[in-house]
Order: sequence, then C-alpha cells, then structure tokens
Amino acid sequence: MPRSLPPSSLSLSGSLIRERRLALGLRQGEVARQAGISASYLNLIEHNRRRVGPDVLDRLATVLGAEVASLSEGVGGALADDLRAAAAASPSAQAELERIEDFAGRFPGWAAVLAAQHRRVGQLEQAVGALNDRLTHDPYLSTSLHEVLSALSSVRSTAAILADTEDIDPDWRARFHRNLHEDSERLAVGAEALVAYLDGSDAAEEAGIASPQEVMEGWLADRGWHLAELEDEGGLPGLQAEVAGLASAAARSLAAAFLAQAAVEARALPLAQLAVEWAQDADPARIASLTGLSVLAVIRRVALMPESRAGLVVCDASGTLLFRKPVEGFALPRFGAACPLWPLFSALARPMTPILACVETAGRAPRLFRTLAICEARLPQGFAGPQLREAAMLILPEDGPRPTLQVLPLGPSCRICPRSQCPARREPSILAESA
Repeated sequence: MPRSLPPSSLSLSGSLIRERRLALGLRQGEVARQAGISASYLNLIEHNRRRVGPDVLDRLATVLGAEVASLSEGVGGALADDLRAAAAASPSAQAELERIEDFAGRFPGWAAVLAAQHRRVGQLEQAVGALNDRLTHDPYLSTSLHEVLSALSSVRSTAAILADTEDIDPDWRARFHRNLHEDSERLAVGAEALVAYLDGSDAAEEAGIASPQEVMEGWLADRGWHLAELEDEGGLPGLQAEVAGLASAAARSLAAAFLAQAAVEARALPLAQLAVEWAQDADPARIASLTGLSVLAVIRRVALMPESRAGLVVCDASGTLLFRKPVEGFALPRFGAACPLWPLFSALARPMTPILACVETAGRAPRLFRTLAICEARLPQGFAGPQLREAAMLILPEDGPRPTLQVLPLGPSCRICPRSQCPARREPSILAESA
C-alpha cells in the first residue's frame, strides 16, 4: 500500500517531479506511460495545476528511482526562512515571496546558494561592525598601532643613515647597529601582541591585553553564564578559587565583587523558586515584590539562569556598559557608545520607572526582542553625597507572532547602523543602507 501523505505535502510535488525527470533525461510521455497515467495529466502535475494523489506519487517515484519523501516534502523551514530574510534585505528587488516553495523545489541548489550567501553577508557585516568598534574606540589598539609605527619609523631612519653614510665613525656605526637591533625587537614584540589581540587569542588575555571587564565576562561565558555552585551550600569557595586564577588584579576584583553580589541574590531567591515564578509570569517586578529583592537583582538572576536565552546589559549614570551578556541577533558594542534609542538609556533618565518595549534590530535580517529596562538609584554617602544610578536591560527574543505594540527600531551604535534616516544618528555609518 502506498503511504498516506498529508495534503500540505502534496501541493508542490510537481516541481520536484519535473526536476527529477529532467535530471534523468526522460521524456514526459515515457514517464507517464510507465506510471500508468496520461502525458497531459503528468504535464498538469509537473506545473502544479493538478493535485497528485499518494498512489500516483508512489508510481512516479518508482519510475524516477526516487524516494516518495524526496518528491513530496517541500522546502525546509530553515531554508524558507533564509530565503525570506534575503528578500527582506533587498526590498527594492520585489521578490515573489508566494513562490518560495516553487523556486526551492525547482532549483534547490540555487536556493541553497542564495541562502548561504545571505547568511555570509550577515556574518561579514557583523565582522565589519566588530572591527570598526575596535579600530574606532579601543584605546589599547590605538596605543599599540602608535607603538608599532614608532618602532617602524625608528628602524627606517636608522637604516637610512647606515645606507646613505659611508664614512661613519666605527663607534657610531656600532651604536646605530645596536639601536637598529633594539628597535627591530620592539617592533616584533609589538606586532606579535597586536596580532594576538586582533585574533582574540588566549595569549592576548594572558598578556593582560584584554580589559578586566572582558576577562570577567569571558570567565562567565566559559561557564555558560551560570554559577551552579551558588545554588548549593558550600559552593562559593570553589568559585572564589577560580576567580583568584584570573589574569589580572583588576579582573579578579571585578569578578569577586560580582560573585559576592550573585551569592547574596542566589540565597535570597533560590533557582527552583525563580524558575516556577518566571514560568508563571515573566515579570521581574512581580517576583521582586514577592521576594523582597530589588528589580535589578531579579533581572540579574533571570539572565544567569541555566540555559537562559535572555541577554543583559547594565550601565552606570554615564551610560558606560558595565556588564554585557550577549544574545544572538542583538549586537552589543565592545567599546564606545551604544545606540541612544536603547530603552536602557530611557530608564536611566527615569529612576524606578519600568520600561517595557518591543524592539527590532537593524541589519539584513532584523530580529524582534522584548526588552525590560529599569534604573535604580543609591545614596551610599547619604543625602550629602552623590546619587549613583545603575540601569539594566533584560533582552528576550520575541519568537511568536509580530506584537501589536509599537516596534522601536534600533541598532548597536551609529557607526555601524545601516538606518540612515534615524533621528538619533550622531555620525554617518560605514555600512550601506539596507533597511
């Protein structure tokens, strides 16, 4: 008995049948005769004008030497999504979105190439953004480049003197040779450190090149952004020993402070209770009212739950990002200022006012996220001292239908944001307009 297939899997089988027949070099009439149907009926099937039943599909698969599934299954969801994203990235092309299944069925190879190219372009745009972030704002990189250029100029000047002057006193010649050797050593060391830093290798971190914040965040990333030992009694010393092994004193200090804060919050809000409350209602303010913790503390706990898909950014009153837990599709700048439209900064201007927003990232494949931002103020020195503000923004992927709320378009930072018409733009972008 031929296997029964759902109607949705039979709608575009004709394109797949036609491509298989052409690939084998068979005539339409010959295939129709062997399958026991008329050539005109097969012609209608191949052009998706007639529905092909399971029994006919089974006979055609036998004639064409193919599996029934290969002639009945439409384009995979991931490929279809990539093709739609590629079309959205070039709206002026006016791609026929309703014919994606037909296109991928008739030309599966070209469809895969197009989808792969679209993904590759997105990856290159992200790489350009990251490199620009480094080249524009990274103080270590600027200093390193200056050091390399300085050593190179010194080597060039010394070599020019030796090459152009014949009657140099032997003592001076020896001095020039010594300077040339020392400058070349300095150039080699500087170049090696610079390459290691740009490669993001472990050698850069061991040499103290990575910032203390990056070292701490790298430690958390290696642990999957979850400190499981804090959920059990007696687990803190082991984590403290790990922190003591970080590369620099500054990184150890940052990580120790973060660890102490996380330990207090873990005791106040156990993971089991957090998981139950978050599944019931994903509202940090509600959970904070139940537990007595601050909303910022609950947000941190949510972002560091095991296998949490939430991203997190924290800043102080200057807008400097103090903590960054990335989430796929939402670019976080490594250096310099972030997008001024982030709800994080709106919250910073309005302490204790929760801000819930749906945002859409810029790029060839825009993504939707739900963000929850809030700012809290502290007076560590009393009324006579300064008010210290700290704001956090929880970033949650929006996987469901497009929300009915107004969607706020934003980017990572102006320099690499393709939205040229943004009212908050500070400087021209190095990326072409794509949305």
